[in-house]
Amino acid sequence: MRTRVVISGLGTALAGVSGPGALLGAGGPAAGPDPVSTLRGPGLRYKDRATKLALCAAERALRDAGLLDADGKVTDGSEADGSGTDRPDFGVVVSTNWGNVDTVCDTSATIRERGYAATSPMLLPNTASNVTASWVAITHGLRGANVTLCNGPTSGLDAVHWARNLIASGRLTRALVIGVEPVNAPVERLVGGAGDDGVPLLDGAVALVAEAEEAVLARGGRSLAAVGPYARRSDLGAAVSEVRRHETAPPGLWYLPEPPLGAVAPARPHQDSVPTHDLSARFGRCSGALGVLQCVAATAELVRTGHTSVLASAGHGTGPGRPGTGDDAAAALLLLSSSASGGAP
Repeated sequence: MRTRVVISGLGTALAGVSGPGALLGAGGPAAGPDPVSTLRGPGLRYKDRATKLALCAAERALRDAGLLDADGKVTDGSEADGSGTDRPDFGVVVSTNWGNVDTVCDTSATIRERGYAATSPMLLPNTASNVTASWVAITHGLRGANVTLCNGPTSGLDAVHWARNLIASGRLTRALVIGVEPVNAPVERLVGGAGDDGVPLLDGAVALVAEAEEAVLARGGRSLAAVGPYARRSDLGAAVSEVRRHETAPPGLWYLPEPPLGAVAPARPHQDSVPTHDLSARFGRCSGALGVLQCVAATAELVRTGHTSVLASAGHGTGPGRPGTGDDAAAALLLLSSSASGGAP
């Protein structure tokens, strides 16, 4: 029997957002302290902003899942002496399109202007594209599969999908899934900030803990939602139709893709009378963080409302009537109520 994968913990690191339950609030986020101001400990000086944001969201998701002990160490309650150990069955999957671009740009500028010898041995390893996922794993002793996806607009939903596959295949028991995008000078130069199309950029991170359902039950944890069907297609309508193919009732809410960068969003496919919500209208252009943000918001919505399912979607694809959107694909994923039967096919 295929392993059912559930979501057991949620975390946010967004200024002005108190937690996952506040993601659907009206208007833009209220002013609030920078989430990274809560971080303490050695080595922060050499970590980029994306990594710091991810560490904040990761800690909150792990704590929400009941997987941190009083000392902040990862535990599932099975350690007889409470000392904790490294965990080869606990992985990290990060989605980010801009990630550590600030470190990469600064380092390449240093090499260009002053030569390789002028680079910092402390900063140079942080130019690796997997640095954020690596630091999260090192911080919490998560020794399982460690992956970063930089996959355009569908990246966040792709990350949740691949975390689910790693668990369902038996490679992992648990996975910490993080969507993060920073705002800094190199990102604004590359993307245009809010200047090109007037849309601001998300500066923050969100995280969720995905687990095999039997593992949650064994440790007495909570199943907040189940990860349902996923599809990645060349066209948004095709992706949405595929994940809804076996449903018995329409989703209670549909999270829409954000508008393509520098292009007018094409019309969305007709989907009954399903209510829709665009998180980018509140948080700005979310890029690689969008799909994880949608899944965190969808899980909170399922817990709050009792809907049977919530639909998440990202990217508009290259199908008919979508020339020049800049999206190479579209993805859709259903989040199911924890009490609903089934899961991903």
